[in-house]
Amino acid sequence: MMVQGHGSFNRKANGLREADFAQAVGLAVKREHPLARPYASTPYPLIPYPCPPAMHVFIYEYVTGGGLFNGSWHASDVASLAAEGRAMCESVSADFAAVETVQVTCLRDARFGDWAPNGYRSMDVGSREDRDAAFDRCAAEADWTLVIAPELGGALAERCRRVIERGGRLLGGSLACIDLASDKQATAEHLARSGVPVPHGVRFSLGQPWPLSLRYPAVWKPLDGAGSQGLWIVEHRDVPLPAPEPRPGRLEELHLRPYSSPHAPREESRHAQRDEAIPASVSFLCGPGRHTPLPACRQHLTNDLRYLGGSLPLTPALAERATMLATRAVATLPESLGFFGVDLILGAAADGQDDLIIEINPRLTTSYVGLRAACRQNLAAAMLATVAGQVCEVSFRDQAIEFLADGSLVSPCNRPAGIHDAGR
Repeated sequence: MMVQGHGSFNRKANGLREADFAQAVGLAVKREHPLARPYASTPYPLIPYPCPPAMHVFIYEYVTGGGLFNGSWHASDVASLAAEGRAMCESVSADFAAVETVQVTCLRDARFGDWAPNGYRSMDVGSREDRDAAFDRCAAEADWTLVIAPELGGALAERCRRVIERGGRLLGGSLACIDLASDKQATAEHLARSGVPVPHGVRFSLGQPWPLSLRYPAVWKPLDGAGSQGLWIVEHRDVPLPAPEPRPGRLEELHLRPYSSPHAPREESRHAQRDEAIPASVSFLCGPGRHTPLPACRQHLTNDLRYLGGSLPLTPALAERATMLATRAVATLPESLGFFGVDLILGAAADGQDDLIIEINPRLTTSYVGLRAACRQNLAAAMLATVAGQVCEVSFRDQAIEFLADGSLVSPCNRPAGIHDAGR
């Protein structure tokens, strides 16, 4: 098959069908994995930052917190996003709750059954109206609100804007940064104007003739995509056109993995025969006028670019390249407070000349799960210290850590099959 695609985003007024919701919830809540141990609250015997005064942090995770009352998503998308969202919500909530003076509140879609974050306040919501009322009250009362949501359909932007409108404070990307990052073409153009390297790409709607201006293989992404949802891989420009897609997107040259298609024109085959690049991410703790980079993580992807998890640390040379390029990208963006992520590709050239920024994630990402396991301090406490303007030093263990998208930590010798681990 020459064009590969997966994922969809489909809103319906009547909400997700009960059967699909049950399937999604079952996949998201399942904890056992034959090769993994569940993530757990990390004990922090020493928090080397002054404890903040009594503080209330509201953590809203979109999928498990009632976002599905807005409309319908494809069940497979819900399962993937709910598993990642739950992992992030449990991890960061446990870390904030470990700070003695911090009170944590979360929302929970009542249809998620027995699951609830442990050790902190959880409010059940049974309808869209319940969710919005509870969200508004918590956002207005809390000292900080951390929104964990996909950019899909404007979900992240809508919730964050609602926090500001209710008089709350965002612990994450600013509205200006979220609006920019929620449009992949606008983000790429912004970074390119600032001298930050990005893949060559164009604004493109599926169903049009493949543009001649690009080299193939290429990948199409929804402009507001998140979590590897809705991607289409195009091996070469002679493949049949897919059905028209109403969502606008970005079609960009794919530098991540080699393709060898007997149907590709000769010049495109030559372009495809190159060393594999390494998908990576760099996260930041952002404070007033300051961005503290955290250790770079390798991203594990399937051949069709589905996100499976990640690992750290990278080799020192690769980590330095990733951090330098991600720092350049973040320096061009509107100022934000809290946790921030950058996805990038480390090319084959040792001097970094082929390295590219892929996406900006103005929110908590799944890498938080692995980083908290490696960090000797409490990352959430460090986040609060950073947004308060304190100089924050965090240190990390040298041991290899691998994590799945659902938050499970995996023994290095027992990696699930199918993980794309270029350059490992």
